[in-house]
Parts: sequence; C-alpha cells; structure tokens
Amino acid sequence: MLRATIHFILFALLLALHAGVAAAAEPARLNVVLISIDDLNNDLGCFGHPLVRSPAIDALAARGVRFDWAYCQYPLCNPSRVSMLSGRRPDTTGVYDLETPPRTRLGDTPFLPEYFRSHGYRTAHVGKVFHTGDDFEDPRSWDVEIRETGKHPPAPAIVTTKRIERPRKYSIEWAVLNSRDEETADGVVAVRAAAMLKDYAAASEPFFLGVGFRRPHAPYAAPKKYFDLYPASTMPLADEPPAHLAKIPEAALTYPLKTPLISPTERQEAIAAYYACVSFVDAQIGRVLAAIDELGLWKNTVVVLYSDHGYHLGEHGGLWHKMTVFEESARVPMIIAGAGVAAGQPCERLVELLDVYPTLVELCGLPKINELEGHSLRPLLVDPKAAWHDVAYTQVRHDGIMGRSVRTPRWRYTEWDEGRAGDELYDHQADPREYQNLANDPQHQSDRQQLHKLLQAEETQR
Repeated sequence: MLRATIHFILFALLLALHAGVAAAAEPARLNVVLISIDDLNNDLGCFGHPLVRSPAIDALAARGVRFDWAYCQYPLCNPSRVSMLSGRRPDTTGVYDLETPPRTRLGDTPFLPEYFRSHGYRTAHVGKVFHTGDDFEDPRSWDVEIRETGKHPPAPAIVTTKRIERPRKYSIEWAVLNSRDEETADGVVAVRAAAMLKDYAAASEPFFLGVGFRRPHAPYAAPKKYFDLYPASTMPLADEPPAHLAKIPEAALTYPLKTPLISPTERQEAIAAYYACVSFVDAQIGRVLAAIDELGLWKNTVVVLYSDHGYHLGEHGGLWHKMTVFEESARVPMIIAGAGVAAGQPCERLVELLDVYPTLVELCGLPKINELEGHSLRPLLVDPKAAWHDVAYTQVRHDGIMGRSVRTPRWRYTEWDEGRAGDELYDHQADPREYQNLANDPQHQSDRQQLHKLLQAEETQR
C-alpha cells in the first residue's frame, strides 16, 4: 500500500513537471494594438518632413521599423479598411466606395480581429477602425465595441472657422477649438484606449485592441494650441511645372483641368490647418503609447500604426483630399514596433497595407491562412534589408473608370480602363514628384511593357 502511494505521488510529480516544461516551451501570445489614422499622409518628422511636429509617432518609429514605402490598396476609407482588415484586394472584397458594407461579397470571411477572437484573444475597439456607420461595423469581430460616430462630444467652443468652396467634389473647411484635448472626439478615444489597456494588461488572456483616430480627416478641427504651431504664411508651396498637366490623362485627376485654383494664401491656410490636426492626433497617439510604457507592455505587445491612405494638399494643379494613385494619396505611413521587432530601423522595401493581416498572424503564432493575398512582413521586421518582392498595387475608380497602378522601386505605372482612357509612367529616380509622364516616350516603351506585364500578372492571380 505504501509502495503504491509512493508510485502515485511520483507519477503525479512527473505529470506536473511535464506540464510545467510544456507550458514553459509554449511562449505566451503577443498582444496587439492596432492604431488606425484617417487621411494621414507621410508629412511627419520621422519621414523627413522639415516642419511637421509629430514627436509621438517619431518615438514609435525609433522603437520599431518604419516602412518608408508602404501603399494602400484603394485610397478611400471604406475600401481601404475592408481590404486591410480582410487581407484581400478590393477586387476580391468587391468594395470600391463608401456605400458597400464590408461583408457584401466576403460573407463569413474572418476579418483580422475576428480571427484573433476565434483563437482566444479578447478583442475590442474604440474609435474608427472599420468605416463609420452601423452598416460598416463588424460586431462579430469584437468582444467590446466603442464605435466612432463622426461627431464631437458636446460642443467644444469654436474660436474660428473657415470654409473654402471648390467647384467640384470637395470643400476645404476647418475649425479652431477652444477646448482641452480630452474634450474632443479623438481625445476621448485616447483616454478610453489608455483605460482599456490598463484593464487588459491585468487579464490572463491576450488582447487585440483597435484604436481609431479620425483626424486629420476633414473638416480639420483641433485645439488652438496646435494651430499656433503652424503660422499659415510659413507654409511652403511646391513650384510645379504647369505644363505637366497636359500629359496626365483626365481620368487620373479628381477635378476638371479648367477648375479654378484656390489662392496661394488660402492653400497655405488649409495646409496649416491640416498640419495642426496632424500634431493634434500625434498627441493623442502619445497618450496611448504612454499607457503602454507605464504598463510595461512592450515586452509582450506588438503595435501597428498606419493610415488608411494618403492625402493631397493641392498638388498637381489643385488635387485635395485623396482618391488618386499619385504618391501623395496612395503612399501611407506605417510603423510596426514591439516584441520581436528590430528597433529604430527604416525599411525601404515596398509593402502594402494588405500585408498587416498575415504579419500579425505569424507574429502571434496563429495558424496561417492561405487565402490571404498579402505577405507576412516578419522577415523585414527582423532584417529591414531582407530580400523582398518589392512591388505594390493600388487602384481607384473615377466616374466609372478604373485605374490600376503598379509601383516598383523605380517606377509607377498606371492604366486607366486598361489603357483605353490613358496611362501613366513615372521614373521615381529622376522624377519623384511625378511631373513627367513617360508613357508615350519612345525611349521607355520597353519599361512600359514590363510594367504592363506586372499589372497583367496581378490580374491573373485574382
């Protein structure tokens, strides 16, 4: 009897030891903080802008990998977010506008946060992660939803407002607020996100937290102290060659060529208002990052910061907002930092927002999804100079005409209606601002044909 008892105790100890070794061998899953920003272009300190003050985003870049050439798949809020969060290109999602709900074609396809939720993560969001509006939210992705409504909390006092009318789609409008940051909509998002991080840090299960900020989306609105950073008269304006517009297909522009320009003074005022909102949203991001610091979460958390698309500030004869495949609209800021990520490293490889989904799946040790159409960035997070495929695709539709664009390290090539409405070819080594359309230049027809084949290859894969 004594011998049997001893054997049982030894057996139990062996089982406990085995369980402990197994638990030690299986690393804890990383938490995810996904920071989504609306309409933010690459005019940031860490991306080399000489005027814009973005200390929080700059600090995040110093902690992780800054992707200098990241591209959205469709430069409009709803299609871009659906593409990134589903890991599928717009032609797969069927979402090209602000009216089509995310699951119209995708059905039961698991979106990024839903996939994490199905694997034991506690998922939550505050602010704008999916597009704004009940028809565009995705309740099955989240345990907790604090939705963005597009409205401010009870009216902060407005010091100044201005509106510049444009003859076609867009107006330019801003408001200087006499309020504290935490009284604004994005300030509320930041405060709530910091509180949620505190709650989730104490829990046993890993978490996936989406934090969505609306600014610098128009109308530009921020407390006065941020406007004070940018005197309008100091805003530089690019000296663009007027003749370059003659070689750009009309389908590539969001305004008729004869649209009157706003005055240089008005453009400077609007740029200053946009930059004020950039610094304002940077401060709200700083509040979230400070909470991660205070809670000691960097050792087991990965942070992804990105914008859904870029933003025009009057380039190419008066483009404003987004909806083009020019660099200002298609290129986006993207930074990944945290556990397992090289610190303070720039990456010059071409990447896509589409790559975020497979990257987080791999970083967090979740089962791979073969149907995703992006690529895991993990090799670049370890070594930003690692071999890469270095190609990115962006598309957009204007008045029923689809433009499809391919970007390589040297070239950007775009076909409008498969070339029937014109095409564009820019050599970024010689012409980074995209002023010289070389599509019809006899010396570059071989380059044009090679890039046409890249577009065809992408279409074949769909």
